[in-house]
Amino acid sequence: MRRILLLTLSIGVLIGAGAAWVLWSPNMPSFEDDRSLHIPRGSSFIDVVDSLESRQLVKHLWTFRLVAHSTGWKDQMKAGHYVFSSGKSNVHLLQILRKGLQTPVSVRIPAGSRRDRIARSAAANMAFASEDFLVALRDTTLASELDTDTLHLFSYMLPETYQFYWLTEADDVVRHIKKEFDKFFERELADKANDRNLTRDQIVSLAAIVEWETSVDAEKSRVAGVYLNRLRKRWPLQADPTVQYALVELEGSRRRLLYRDYRIRHSYNTYLYRGLPPGPITNPSPSSLRATAAAEDHNFMFFVASPDGGHSFNVDLRSHNRDAAILRRYLAERRRRQANQGTDL
Repeated sequence: MRRILLLTLSIGVLIGAGAAWVLWSPNMPSFEDDRSLHIPRGSSFIDVVDSLESRQLVKHLWTFRLVAHSTGWKDQMKAGHYVFSSGKSNVHLLQILRKGLQTPVSVRIPAGSRRDRIARSAAANMAFASEDFLVALRDTTLASELDTDTLHLFSYMLPETYQFYWLTEADDVVRHIKKEFDKFFERELADKANDRNLTRDQIVSLAAIVEWETSVDAEKSRVAGVYLNRLRKRWPLQADPTVQYALVELEGSRRRLLYRDYRIRHSYNTYLYRGLPPGPITNPSPSSLRATAAAEDHNFMFFVASPDGGHSFNVDLRSHNRDAAILRRYLAERRRRQANQGTDL
């Protein structure tokens, strides 16, 4: 009798130990860096198991299946993006998946971009496609809801890195970023814009031109001041970036501007049409937005690129033409040196 009792106890201990091993012992292999797992909407438990196997996240798939089936948790898997460190047990892993304890992904919105590049960047780490984001940016109902229109909505995609859950819909991402822009504008730009009697749309449209005009932060407010001077005097803006935008719209890519390009019949060509273009040409960076709202007060009416990588600013056309000639000679000399180097090779 005593032997039977000891045998029964031993069997019980073994079963208990086995159950504890199946439930609580680490069932993930050791790996240094965290590993991610994407579970699309509509995935079955078999799909989840296949993904775990392909990502090498589970050592013993049979124990994972056993726990999932015996607890009923196999029918409670939540779609989403998950990140795991090594050492997780079956119970821990299943609890994360059944409770949907997801890890957000980063969405980077680059500055100075057109709609297609913004959409590609937004979709890079998300479940939606870039085309879904473009559809959201062109949605008149969504634009109206966000107090703008489809000409301007893409320019309010404030350059920053955001955190979203992987399955967040494209239109919800647009909503969030536009609301972040509104907070930024109200906090940092609204008072300055009001002082200059400029609307939000005007600030953004002008800042977008500044964004493409110069990458030197220190001169952005001066460039903005030149354009404001031209607007006040009812001069054409004559902003090269707007011609570049028109070219991209017509030809699909950017290139060096030629003299004939300044005569392109396009509504964004500010050499032909006075005032700001119908809408922004890009999504300006915070630095361009701040510089435009705090544009320098000066008398400069002209500027041209300088050999040092910045711009030369002038009050009168004669001085402007002098600096333009200096730039042309510099560029011609650089092309000559490059040609000679090619010949030497």
